[in-house]
Amino acid sequence: MTEITLLDGGMGQELVHRAGDTATPLWSTQVMIDHPGMVEAVHNDYFNAGATIATSNTYAIHRDRLEGTRYADQFVELNLAAMTEAKAAAAHFKDVRIAGAIGPLKASYRPDLHPDYDTAFKIYREKAVLTAPYCDLILCETVASISHARSVLDAALASGKPVWLALTVDDTDGTRLRSGEPLADVLPHVAKASALLINCSVPEAIKPALEILQGAGLPLGAYANGFERITEAFLGDKPTVDTLNARRDLTPDAYADHVMGWIDQGATIVGGCCEVGPSHIKEIAARLRAAGHTIV
Repeated sequence: MTEITLLDGGMGQELVHRAGDTATPLWSTQVMIDHPGMVEAVHNDYFNAGATIATSNTYAIHRDRLEGTRYADQFVELNLAAMTEAKAAAAHFKDVRIAGAIGPLKASYRPDLHPDYDTAFKIYREKAVLTAPYCDLILCETVASISHARSVLDAALASGKPVWLALTVDDTDGTRLRSGEPLADVLPHVAKASALLINCSVPEAIKPALEILQGAGLPLGAYANGFERITEAFLGDKPTVDTLNARRDLTPDAYADHVMGWIDQGATIVGGCCEVGPSHIKEIAARLRAAGHTIV
C-alpha cells in the first residue's frame, strides 16, 4: 500500500495533564522547567504507541514569550534542553526522527500580532539555526497567514534541514487560513517546503484544506487538535490553555476515522496536535497496519 509517516500527538497539553499544575502563559516550557524528564517520558510514550517522529518541545520557546519572566535570558538553554530530551527518547528506538518545532511569534492563532517579514525572518532564523544540529527536519507549526508562511519557511530553510510547513485553517472554513486569507493564495510562496501539512484545526476542517494543498504537488499531511473551539479568552493577551475545552467525542477510534480519510485524500504524514494523546496515536498505528500501510 502506502508508506505513512506517523507523527506524535500533542506535547503541551499532554504535559499539563500529567503535571497537574495550573496552566501558565509559558505553556509547556514551564512544565519542562518544573518537571525535568517529563518531556522525554512523553516522547517515549508516543514512540511506544507507534510514532516515528518526535516533535521537540520548542514550539513556544521564543524570546518574545520569555520576556518579562525569570527565564528571559534562558532562550538558548531552554531550546537546547528540549532538544536534548527529544534526542534522549529517540536513542531508545530504531528508525525514528526528530522534528524541531517552531511555533508562531507572539501567540497562536493571532496573525494580527505577527511581525513584518524582515523582523520575523531574523527571529525565526536564529531559532532554526540553533535547533538544526539536534534534529532531522524543521517543523514550522500553526502557520496562520501568508506573511507568517513566507517568513518562517525562508528562515527555516537557512538551517539546511528539510522544512515541513504546517498551516492552520479556520475551524468553520477549511479553505481559509486563520488570517482569513484564502488557503490557495499561500501555494505560490511555499514551493521550497519539503512537505505541506494542516495542523491545530478541528478535524472537520482538514478535508477541504487538503483538497487545496493537493495543488502544490508536495507531500501532504495533517494533524488536528481536539479542542471544542478557540475561545475569545484564548485570543487575548497572555493566554492560558485552561480557557479551552477538550472535545469529549474525539475518542481514539473517532479520531482515527478522520485520519484514515486524510490518507484516502493522499496524506502521507499524519498524527495529532493538542488534546490528541498516545492512545490516539496507538489506534492510528493499528489502523494503518490493518490497512496494509507501512509506517516509516
